[in-house]
Amino acid sequence: MKPIPSSAYIHIPFCRRRCYYCDFPVSVVGDKARGENSGTIVQYVEMLCREIKITPGLGKPLETVFFGGGTPSLLSVEQLSYIMELLVHQFGIVAGAEISMEMDPGTFDLAHLKGYRDAGVNRISLGVQAFQDELLKYAGRSHTVSDIFAAVELIRQIDVPDFSLDLISGLPHQTLEHWQNSLETAVAISPTHISVYDLIVEPVTAFARQYKPGSQPLPTDDTTVKMYKLAQQVLTSNGYQHYEISNYAQPGHQCCHNRVYWENRPYYGFGMGAASYFGGQRFTRERTRREYYEWVTFGCGIDCPQISANDILLETLMLGLRLAEGLDLSALAQQFGEKTLEQIWKCLQPYYRQSWVEIVDIDGKAIDICNDKKLSLSGQLRLTDPEGFLFSNTILAALFEQLE
Repeated sequence: MKPIPSSAYIHIPFCRRRCYYCDFPVSVVGDKARGENSGTIVQYVEMLCREIKITPGLGKPLETVFFGGGTPSLLSVEQLSYIMELLVHQFGIVAGAEISMEMDPGTFDLAHLKGYRDAGVNRISLGVQAFQDELLKYAGRSHTVSDIFAAVELIRQIDVPDFSLDLISGLPHQTLEHWQNSLETAVAISPTHISVYDLIVEPVTAFARQYKPGSQPLPTDDTTVKMYKLAQQVLTSNGYQHYEISNYAQPGHQCCHNRVYWENRPYYGFGMGAASYFGGQRFTRERTRREYYEWVTFGCGIDCPQISANDILLETLMLGLRLAEGLDLSALAQQFGEKTLEQIWKCLQPYYRQSWVEIVDIDGKAIDICNDKKLSLSGQLRLTDPEGFLFSNTILAALFEQLE
């Protein structure tokens, strides 16, 4: 029997402007538009809710809901409340479920925050990205540093239990001094969670038209490596656990919804460009509003192949090795077989010798493995922090080549 989803991602694609690094499916609605006064947003919410109504509940209530974007804080309180009520009706939501909402500084006031909280939101993810006005301008962000601090003060007034900040390293013209200042400022604000993303210049973005990867004013590869290590040093020394390649949390405040992805568990996805994974199928919705509306109008049919056993293996490795605890060896052997585990270990031995990969016991203590000895099925297989995380793409590429 295939596992039943207990998480839902809701995509709200609207932004005041498109950031220069963004390749997400978004619709620009300008600085004045909000859910209350934008016909575009009203129409989208109607179609989104039609999709939710068409999707049958499978009998398991939701434990996490994540409103991502885009800028979900452009929704009116009434729109968010209606979506939440519909999710409760269609699937059920357990008491104490984690309900996350991405927000941008300058897009909400105290009344909106209170309304979102009363609708069920108990975790806010604030898209800060940098604490230097010039870097925010280079990145095409619509907010300023003063907007960030104003937003933080509003969030503190509603006493939300979980509050995350997003930062980006490797921005054009960004220096190590800028990065250290952003990290220290974030620590001083003391959110329960901090996400740290390294800039990737995606092909269809404004940055891709402006810059070539590896060329100035983008920081050099050596500098971005130093930025990654600096984040690890500053955040862990201030009480944040580095629990995933790009994520840090105070004890007890990891993002439950994102762990669903990294543990390769099933989830619903709703909205333009949203991905879902259940019933052995991964499906990504249309990335434009016109095509998404047509898809909903014709009944939200999902026609895609079942994921193969080998793809499940590769996804499990790719996602699970992002986590600090890595993957349970006995569970891997049980799901995919000991011969597959032997293949994995054969591929990873060079990286084990380089101290990029390690096997640890239940207490996180490293287990010494002789290369001529069969791998024990007890323990966790994980990447080391920070070196293994830094070279994760190299390690995963080798695994994919070996196993495909």
